[in-house]
Amino acid sequence: MSQYEYPVSFTEDVINKIEGALTLDEPLLYQHHSGESGFFRPGRLSISDAPELEIVLYHNDATSKFMYLRKCNLDSNLLDIIGLNANEFSSRAEQILPGQLCLGSDRAQVIGDAITILTGSPSLAGIFSSLKQQNIAIFPIAREGLKYLVAEAIFSNYGFFCDEIVLDAHHVFDSSVPVYNRTVELTLFKDKDLDQHQKENINVAFLADSIASGLVMKEVIARVSERFENLQRIEVIAPLSTVRGLCRIAQSEANKKLHVRVHVFETLLNALPPDYYYSAHFADPNFHIQPDLEREYRAWWGKDSDGNNIADTACAGYGWSEVFYSPRKQIQMMNSQLISRHKITIADIVRRNLKP
Repeated sequence: MSQYEYPVSFTEDVINKIEGALTLDEPLLYQHHSGESGFFRPGRLSISDAPELEIVLYHNDATSKFMYLRKCNLDSNLLDIIGLNANEFSSRAEQILPGQLCLGSDRAQVIGDAITILTGSPSLAGIFSSLKQQNIAIFPIAREGLKYLVAEAIFSNYGFFCDEIVLDAHHVFDSSVPVYNRTVELTLFKDKDLDQHQKENINVAFLADSIASGLVMKEVIARVSERFENLQRIEVIAPLSTVRGLCRIAQSEANKKLHVRVHVFETLLNALPPDYYYSAHFADPNFHIQPDLEREYRAWWGKDSDGNNIADTACAGYGWSEVFYSPRKQIQMMNSQLISRHKITIADIVRRNLKP
């Protein structure tokens, strides 16, 4: 796989056109101290009137389970949530399901494993060798970021006890915002747990949340950079991230002043109209560290009755946070989108894949 360049061009609103290029380098193999191996793939997003944004993509066994397909034992409780009766498949010892159906606590465990291997990669090791634990703070964004176990991953790899500063930032409806009709509300920022000296010690912030439109992450980056005056760099752990959302991060004021870098599982995502919140895989194999995993993923989703590839619109996140906290609502949201776009339910797709 050689270096890949993807042209970026879309209109954010009637007066703001974004143009540039996403460049992805060759994946680099590394060995984690646990014995697991993985790849990291450096990249950068260069758009007009904005500093370059550094991106790193990661592949390991856990990230692939999250982003593509995984084998798991036939689970009657999971099938029940999906809307299927386990008796239909009594002869099947295991099932192959996409990452979108890795739900609740099961999902938190997979993502925690993935981030443990990710934070032990050479791309991040230099930060921990050059700084002390009091120079690093972790900012998990409620609700999804709380499930990523970033502090636990850092402790597992480096033995650091880092301060965690929980904050709550989320979308609220706002019809005055073009295209997206939503803005960001930040209602909780627990930095008062640190005194002024402790805050002055913070040089690196780890932010944890996925990126769809980028509205929430851009606002969080701005607030964190304002409150921590000696901050030098921001590392964003965003398992799911769209190219469109990253363009917004690149345009942020913080990216002009600090070193901002985004760490993503496996591949960057497309953003689908009308609201650019639902985010599917790009079909182009150059986006994927392991293109064979994407081919298997697309084959699992298959086609609808009109011959359309369902993977082209299957959101990698769907309910985003709901998948951790309310698996049943996650299925409802999946079905709403699948029915409106393809006249099919997730139960229908699982059933046809589980048939002998």
